Amino acid sequence: MSGRPVKHSLTLKGHRTSVSLEEEFWIAFRDIAARQGRAINDLAAEIDAKRGTDRGLASAIRVYVLKYLQADEA
Repeated sequence: MSGRPVKHSLTLKGHRTSVSLEEEFWIAFRDIAARQGRAINDLAAEIDAKRGTDRGLASAIRVYVLKYLQADEA
């Protein structure tokens, strides 16, 4: 893993969008979706709907992953 963001396409509410995350975040994000029994696109759409206008989708996903893992350790 190079540490450089990797771009993947997601479908949110029927629209394709590209998101760039470091591979470690993609792995964790996929794992979280699998733990919840959800498709990654559904989880991304939920995060997108809640993120507000002051944060980009990639940042919102990173924060979601971080908070999820912190709660899991508590």
